[in-house]
Amino acid sequence: MDPVVSTAWLSDKLRTPETRIVDGSWHMPAEKRNGREEYLQAHIPGAVFFDIDAIADHATDLPHMLPSPEEFARAAGELGLSRDADIVVYDTHGIRSAARVWWTLRAMGYTKVHVLDGGLRKWMADGRPIESGEVYPAKATVEPAFDADLVRSAADVRRIIESGEARMVDARSAGRFAGSAPEPRAGLRSGHMPGAANLPFEQVIAQDGTLKDTSELKAAFKSAGVDLGKPIVTSCGSGVTASVLALALARLGLDRTAVYDGSWTEWASLPDTPIVTGA
Repeated sequence: MDPVVSTAWLSDKLRTPETRIVDGSWHMPAEKRNGREEYLQAHIPGAVFFDIDAIADHATDLPHMLPSPEEFARAAGELGLSRDADIVVYDTHGIRSAARVWWTLRAMGYTKVHVLDGGLRKWMADGRPIESGEVYPAKATVEPAFDADLVRSAADVRRIIESGEARMVDARSAGRFAGSAPEPRAGLRSGHMPGAANLPFEQVIAQDGTLKDTSELKAAFKSAGVDLGKPIVTSCGSGVTASVLALALARLGLDRTAVYDGSWTEWASLPDTPIVTGA
């Protein structure tokens, strides 16, 4: 089943009791935007706000790392995200941080999760209704769960590089991948993991913010030198746009693609991880 749904599909399901809508908007610090403040100003009716920086592991300095399954279950319950619900996640960009929330929910054992194709941007362009203010959902009881197959650690990536058992695919820009452009987070080394392929996440997104179709996605991965017949692990700066690539791969039927949670922020901060530069 396609991991993304259209605005028409969601419009038909908007008031059904089994549907839960999640605003997962998040912005890079340099964008100087606040996802929650924007949510309060305008969101899809009934949507709750999922803050990836708040629902995270606060015992690490790394940004928005996955929390424990128990902590996540409590937070998801507060948002009314029952495991029986059909969950649709969106963001204000089109498809960016919504993919991170989609992957997070799936890593925490949710099976009925989709991303709204084109996000709030397309929803509003299509003339769909919006509302403002806080939403107070009925709380849900959520049992902790964790799907470890969808998550990779730094230790896992070290093994992958040594064994070649999977291909790392980096969603950062070509300049950051090559080491010719600085990292947005100060103090990080530049470059990429040995053997990694580079597919900037924007290349899987159409101009209107929707996910490209299957033929275009296959062409994008092929152009990046990625063999879709072999295991893939996606990475980026902090695990957000890596999830966009995982979403694109799910559209191609590869819905078990793992994401390196710590991504470049973790990898480049470790003193002994191998890093190479150049295209």
